[in-house]
Amino acid sequence: MNGFAAVLVLLGVFWTQTSALDTFVLQEPENDYVTGTMTIHNENHIVEVHVRSGVYSSDTIFDYSRGYIATRLLSQNACFIMKINKDYIPELQEIGRLAFERKTMKKIYSPNNVWVQFQSGHSVFGNFKDWLLYGRPIEQLCAGLPLYQLVKTQSLLNVHGCANAGIPGILPIKICEKVN
Repeated sequence: MNGFAAVLVLLGVFWTQTSALDTFVLQEPENDYVTGTMTIHNENHIVEVHVRSGVYSSDTIFDYSRGYIATRLLSQNACFIMKINKDYIPELQEIGRLAFERKTMKKIYSPNNVWVQFQSGHSVFGNFKDWLLYGRPIEQLCAGLPLYQLVKTQSLLNVHGCANAGIPGILPIKICEKVN
């Protein structure tokens, strides 16, 4: 009977570790100003990021089960969607590791700046087919807002038309309007 109890305790420990939510406080890289929070839902393969920084406020969902990232820029009242590409977007476990390192070491070099562009005037409003593709978490974030598709680009010299999103200090995403 004691062996059975030990197995149950061991299973409980492993179950807690795999199903737990990991929440991290996000701070500015140069100081201790809290800009937002990041919650990793391991069982759903989703990362939620909420950044509150004035005109740079945003909400972002990384849905690894569907393969999409959606960012709602509060200053633009729009949603920006891109496909997760493993060449420049870290895996879910890697984001968790980077967040833990950032929390414990305070200073971490993050070379993962992701530059993306959208074409102004080329938005759509999500419909049933879109929400089937993007999933419920992204629908809850973006319903009723114009949706813009993001395309990966190189870093830009003129960043005045760009907005900051993503995960501050871990995976910054620069969203820029494409100028013709």
